[in-house]
Amino acid sequence: MRRSLHPTLPVALAIALAGCASVPAAGDAPVAAHASIQVDVPAVAHPGGEDAAWWFRSGAAAAAARGAMDGRARNVIVFLGDGMSLATVAAARVFEGQRRGAPGEENALAFEAFPYTALAKTYNTDAQTPDSAGTMTAIASGVKTRIGHLGAGPGVVSGDCAGTPANTLLTLLELAESAGLATGIVTTSRLTHATPGALYAHVPDRGWESDANLPADAAAQGCRDIAAQFVATPFGDGPEVTFAGGWGPFVPKGLVHPGHGDVGGWRLDGRNLLEEWGQRHPGGGFAWDPAQLDDALASPGPVLGLFAASHLPYELDRNAASPPPLDVLTRLAIERLQASGQGYVLLVEGARIDHAHHAGQAHRALAETVAFSDAVRAAVEATSAEDTLVLVTADHAHTLTFAGYPRRGNPILGLVQGPGAEEPGRAADGLPYTTLGYANGPGHRAARPDLSAMDTAAPDFRQEATVPLGSETHGGEDVGVWARGPGAWAVRGTLEQHALFHVLVQATPSLRTRLCEAGGCDANGVPVELPDPARFRAAR
Repeated sequence: MRRSLHPTLPVALAIALAGCASVPAAGDAPVAAHASIQVDVPAVAHPGGEDAAWWFRSGAAAAAARGAMDGRARNVIVFLGDGMSLATVAAARVFEGQRRGAPGEENALAFEAFPYTALAKTYNTDAQTPDSAGTMTAIASGVKTRIGHLGAGPGVVSGDCAGTPANTLLTLLELAESAGLATGIVTTSRLTHATPGALYAHVPDRGWESDANLPADAAAQGCRDIAAQFVATPFGDGPEVTFAGGWGPFVPKGLVHPGHGDVGGWRLDGRNLLEEWGQRHPGGGFAWDPAQLDDALASPGPVLGLFAASHLPYELDRNAASPPPLDVLTRLAIERLQASGQGYVLLVEGARIDHAHHAGQAHRALAETVAFSDAVRAAVEATSAEDTLVLVTADHAHTLTFAGYPRRGNPILGLVQGPGAEEPGRAADGLPYTTLGYANGPGHRAARPDLSAMDTAAPDFRQEATVPLGSETHGGEDVGVWARGPGAWAVRGTLEQHALFHVLVQATPSLRTRLCEAGGCDANGVPVELPDPARFRAAR
């Protein structure tokens, strides 16, 4: 029987009302029931003494002190809303509520019902406002690092190929593969982009997505591009399921494929890495487009679906030919991983929240955030809090502002109209203004237009920006963390972002045991020693 790409979803996750007492779900035992374990962390000079080993140990200490070691998770799902700032979450909840015909403010996104929450500090070791590579590397390896680095510690400078091997970090996906768990990646970006790339690639420059992007001196020194590293991973057989965009970095420039014409390949070395992936996985299934997905899922081996030359389309641009939405891809990935009969680690990224913010288009960013919330809901419905730790967070913030004094239920994408007012309010220049804006970006205008004559809710409308920039920047403030399942109780207070890796590992016995086997644990069984990736490179 062929599997449906659009299964009917069950009743949506119930949302606890603010101010009401709530009972933690099964697997979410009260914080008081979990003992704090103290890990000694040496004092260092900041930032000079912050090497990779110190970051790893400090993250382990933070997680252990919050009781993560009492977790008994079999499965781990990390949801990463790229660029999903707290202002984005607040505006998206209103946006979703208003799309349902309600005022909006009382609404809650799926993950806001999770029983444990925290804030995460996102700075990179060399940057106050971070990028996605350094932040996702922190989440994926337990080590904060420099801006632009993927799977490489702070001891190597940007672009230094020769210095990378000595600074390579073991990632969560690699650890899971080494521990015998199934693994998966679902993202709306290119597979070689920063967030997914941080799970399997080790480069001092996130831009090295294909050989066409790799500097000649780095290639001469033996460095490989990100796409090549995905195909040739030395950790097990790679992910059991991968859904993403971005076949471009995997295929040669000028490649013509039936039904697609010139597919927009990037590579200059003539290699077709998708064919190489197929040779490495003779029982695997590959899909260029949704029509091939059922057949790919029927294969006994790993599944790789790359549904666009670059990123997947925005939610607001979806049509009948678009790949399944993020919630459906998430559900399919979970089904595939569950069928393996093993525990699993899965990353799900809502990547295009970030892209829309960079473009200064709040409507698109909010629609992407709601789709991301739908994917979280799908995962909650498909798993149990008894054995699956689900963690939702963002890698960094953006400069989206949520301001003015709009009345309750005022259209979140509209002009500010105050309580009791009969028409939109006016700024000091006599012109109306919107609730949402950006601190910088392409929405800056030399002279403010009369927004009352514009459709501020149009997908391509750019909210006004204070500072003129070609692309809106990230923000440096903390991001939210929401968690449910075994070990979720460790998600509380304010955490350094790299401590999230340690929460996931400490709460999952199979992962922490694998680290201990390599001699990296203290007397309490807490993984505290920076692991050497070479000791974990063995096929399952």
